[in-house]
Amino acid sequence: MVVAAVAVGAFAAAAAGQTIQAASGGGGTAADEIVPLAGVNNASAAMGVGGDDDGSDAPELLAMTRQVDGGVEAQKMAASERFTQARVQRAAQLKAQQDEAARPKYVRPAQGTFTSGFGARWGVTHYGVDIANSIGTPIVAVADGVVIEAGPASGFGLWVRIQHPDGTISVYGHMNDFVVREGQQVKAGQLIAHIGNRGQSTGPHLHFEIWDAAGRKMNPLPWLNARGISL
Repeated sequence: MVVAAVAVGAFAAAAAGQTIQAASGGGGTAADEIVPLAGVNNASAAMGVGGDDDGSDAPELLAMTRQVDGGVEAQKMAASERFTQARVQRAAQLKAQQDEAARPKYVRPAQGTFTSGFGARWGVTHYGVDIANSIGTPIVAVADGVVIEAGPASGFGLWVRIQHPDGTISVYGHMNDFVVREGQQVKAGQLIAHIGNRGQSTGPHLHFEIWDAAGRKMNPLPWLNARGISL
């Protein structure tokens, strides 16, 4: 270091001057008057520059704290969040699949009393079955399907027709009102209407029919029984 070098040089010059002064003075030889000076190393050490040093005064090294890369941490957090969201989605999908597998695929279209079956009645053919109950009793879809008609119908007052995946059509008549629209997808057991007394009716009831894919009207009882439904 420059400052240390200058300091050592100044100290040496001062020592030299003291030696010369002692030599030029009277009353003794130069050798007798010369006062030994401390070694360069010791002098330097006394001034804190170089010299003998046991290391006890060495500057302390401070531990450097590792800097955290914010971008990397943000990526880790985002990846963790994506993993959590994916796990939640998988759990929701699994539950939906379980619920779908557990739900009934065919249900009774309305609660009430079975009052009339399929076949001849009063000199005409009765093409369905009747379930009597009070006005406003819920009517539900007998199976999954698509509403192909909902509105007024001759003799029925109001009706709803639903086409099912196999082409079968279920018919609901004499209802008080309906809550579905044409083209709507419905599930088995979903509310579609309410029992009424509209059209050619002798009292509040649901008139229920089943048509095959060719449009032929079938006896609903065997069709329902084959699917675990009894009236």
